[in-house]
Amino acid sequence: MSLTLEAAVKSQDEKIALAAATVARIDREKAKRRGGDDRQQQGSPMRLIFGIFPLLVIPVILYNLIALAGGSVETTGAAGELVTAVQAPISGLLAERFIALPMISGVEWVLTKGDAIVLLAVTFLFLEILKSTSTGTATIINHGISLLLFIICLVQFLLMPNFATSTFFILMAMTLLDVLAGVIVTIVSARRDFGVDGNV
Repeated sequence: MSLTLEAAVKSQDEKIALAAATVARIDREKAKRRGGDDRQQQGSPMRLIFGIFPLLVIPVILYNLIALAGGSVETTGAAGELVTAVQAPISGLLAERFIALPMISGVEWVLTKGDAIVLLAVTFLFLEILKSTSTGTATIINHGISLLLFIICLVQFLLMPNFATSTFFILMAMTLLDVLAGVIVTIVSARRDFGVDGNV
């Protein structure tokens, strides 16, 4: 009888040891996953910069580079008199052909340089709205920088002659839409994330 009692105790000890080992293994796996989640939440520096950096800065900087090379409003005529342009000097440059593709209908589709900048800006505006669905600190900083970008674009549009074009006006409108849509989407996402009732 003592032999069966010893076997039962030994069997019970083995079961407890096996259960403790299983619990320890599960705890280690949870710790590994938690450690991986912390790294994922923290993110890489590039992801942080991508989250803070408004993408519409890229087409605005591109336009600024073209505008700086676009010439000035005042030039001298053949007789040496000062001639002031009525349109922005960059208008001709923006209207130049960027890409031309033959269509099945027989006509040629032409994409101008100004159209290409607007197309790039539309793509970045879409990505900006996707980015604004998060509710982190980087998103709020992004909205602040986007507002600053809109103010800079507005000042350039009103005060600088090479920026008084339809292309730049559309870029400026997109920066305003980025600020408005971003803030609205962030607020709606935050309400959903924090579970605020619709009656509040």
